[in-house]
Amino acid sequence: MKTPLTIQMEESLYYSCRENGDIVIEEVTMPDDQGIVDTLSCRLDIANQFEWRCYELKVSKADFRSKAKLSFVGHYNYFVLPEKLYLAVQDEIPSQIGVLVFHSYINEEIGVPGYFTTAKKPQRQELQVNEQELLYRLIASQAREVGKAKKTARGLRVFGTEQLFKELKRRQPEYDLFGGGVNYYDRFIEETQSQAIEALKEELEATRAAYFELENRWLEEK
Repeated sequence: MKTPLTIQMEESLYYSCRENGDIVIEEVTMPDDQGIVDTLSCRLDIANQFEWRCYELKVSKADFRSKAKLSFVGHYNYFVLPEKLYLAVQDEIPSQIGVLVFHSYINEEIGVPGYFTTAKKPQRQELQVNEQELLYRLIASQAREVGKAKKTARGLRVFGTEQLFKELKRRQPEYDLFGGGVNYYDRFIEETQSQAIEALKEELEATRAAYFELENRWLEEK
């Protein structure tokens, strides 16, 4: 599960890449069993050729030193690190890999969680995978995110009851049943009952109106 800091860095990196005119997507499976890159971006260079960048986001020493495969297959490759972690591991970073250091915004009204400074520039390398396959993976990942967005736009009706039940169970720790905070289960039941009562009221009013209309017709006919 992603930490809050990882999510902040991911969101900030996405908008930073977009501001630079890049196409960008998170969590892309690389060809040739090269792992999953945290964030992949591409742009057209001055020669109208694709220029690929791979970003690996790390938030702790354990994360940085993990045995998980690093998908540095792009022309330019970066570690994305909070400042404290960068200072602790900077001597362990390969010479060809660049580093973006994340800084949080204090003002929450900025719109994104933070910004980056370039602590180390990457060295260009040859693309380590077939470009057509890489392009296909980027398109497939973009389609995955579009599918998620469409489901969100259509609301809960596109999800099965079993899926919803599993999601509710997954979020159980957030419900705070005994901590005195928001109890989402009680809130759900309360709102559902309230909606049912309002629906019954509307149905009752409609029934009354129909009854009085029939009664008036009957009196007129007499």
